[in-house]
Amino acid sequence: MFSRHSYLVVPTQTSVVNFPASMSPPSTAVVYDQHGPPDTVTRVTKIPPVEMNENEVCVKMLAAPINPADINRIEGVYPVLPPTPTIGGWEGVGEIHSVGSAVMAFFPGDLVIHAAYLSGTWQTYVVEDQSLWYKIDKNTPIEYAATISVNPLSALRMLEDFVALKSGDTIVQNGATSIVGQCVIQLARIRGIHSINIIRDKPESDKIKEKLIKLGANKVFTESELEVKGVKNLLGDIPKPSLGLNCIGGNAANMVVKFLKQGGTMVTYGGMSKKPITISTPYFIFKDISLKGYLLQEKNLDEAQYRCSIDHLLALVRAGILQYEMEMVPFKDFHVALEKAMGKQGSQRKQILKF
Repeated sequence: MFSRHSYLVVPTQTSVVNFPASMSPPSTAVVYDQHGPPDTVTRVTKIPPVEMNENEVCVKMLAAPINPADINRIEGVYPVLPPTPTIGGWEGVGEIHSVGSAVMAFFPGDLVIHAAYLSGTWQTYVVEDQSLWYKIDKNTPIEYAATISVNPLSALRMLEDFVALKSGDTIVQNGATSIVGQCVIQLARIRGIHSINIIRDKPESDKIKEKLIKLGANKVFTESELEVKGVKNLLGDIPKPSLGLNCIGGNAANMVVKFLKQGGTMVTYGGMSKKPITISTPYFIFKDISLKGYLLQEKNLDEAQYRCSIDHLLALVRAGILQYEMEMVPFKDFHVALEKAMGKQGSQRKQILKF
């Protein structure tokens, strides 16, 4: 479902004042009319005010991230694509600006997050049905509120939905520097679960290892350090993992499988290397390894589970227990943030648009 004002254009001189309560203010949005290179096909444009129905709310957006999936959707390579033209962004946080006459659950000033996998967060004002928003604690830092419903939620659900982990168990993951990876480390630590983490070889690998260990990682290895026949001696007293998480594919996926115990499960939730997963036959025959895939959108969390998970994660954020690296960028500098998110300026931090 899309914002009802996702493709219209108004003159730039339109004022945001003197509109009746049933009308939204005009909005500024990032739009793409066709799929292609994100830095080429996206444009910042004006969207006219729309009349709100009785069950809708108008939300003034405060912050929205640029996720890898957002970039893939613009490129047209993501499996689930909205029709074009459309407004970018599938996650974010905002403040209730005005409400329809039948809306009783929200009031102006409430802090709300956008239901995941509903497009149109890269704009200054969004009008949608009240059911598509979830009120959160006003003491939540907006950069975390804007990013909680995709990456951290995926980390939590993957730790809970595939293997019945208990304190003292072990997990292994590649892509450990990603936000999902950072969250997995911290959520595992909270539960007393050991984490083995695989990172790419870089000149600053030692500094990256230190950062992850401070987050709670038990072991951190570069890919080159794992180019050995067996990995048992690398674990020390840590038990072999029963759960592996893979977001890279290719040889990095094989490294996850190498660590798994008898009957272990590897869950793939991404393919950053764009290389296929090729697992040696003996892992299936002699170790009974299971391979599964994960897409948050397909989990179809019911409302109670979604709210419980989000509340739990945001409580950890407010307590300072869950943290990850981000960079706030003014909305007017969208294309600068987009280049960083695409890796063209060497930034490793999640780019957050601040409206």
